[in-house]
Amino acid sequence: MNITPTHIDGVYIIEPRVFNDARGHFFESYNKLRLQDKGIEYNFVQDNQSKSSYGVIRGLHFQKAPHTQAKLLRVVEGTIIDVAVDIRKNSPTYGQHVAIELSADNFKQLLIPQGFAHGFSVISETAIVQYKCTDYYYPETEGGISFNDSSLGIDWKVPTNKAIISEKDSKLPLLQDFITPFI
Repeated sequence: MNITPTHIDGVYIIEPRVFNDARGHFFESYNKLRLQDKGIEYNFVQDNQSKSSYGVIRGLHFQKAPHTQAKLLRVVEGTIIDVAVDIRKNSPTYGQHVAIELSADNFKQLLIPQGFAHGFSVISETAIVQYKCTDYYYPETEGGISFNDSSLGIDWKVPTNKAIISEKDSKLPLLQDFITPFI
């Protein structure tokens, strides 16, 4: 398993070692000990899965204390652009983001710590995304920022006229109008 830090502290790209043969392939999608060896310790308590069609943009979401979540994401079908935005107010990378293509073919995963808004866009016909979370979902602690905030500079790789957004996500505030709960 290759664990690579990104330019934002705490966000990692994880690439499992894939074993291919005539039958197909095998890989460990998660190994707590390998992460601990790199000083990364999380206790994941919930697994989620979503299926979306081309053009769907989900995000940018987070959960506030006392139910903040770190997430470990991977794609089991299709391709997405996965995005983590640093919303830790005193962070030197506040407002910056990591965007990476995750697919069933490249096996890459993104590890996102607490204090980040997360979202993804589907750039294949469909995509199935699985992710682990360090806390359970509590609707009363959810929050978000606008996916199309131009100050974030995110390239979702989906034309605006093809984007499919939930009503809830279309009403999220811009970063400049947002008071982060992550100090």
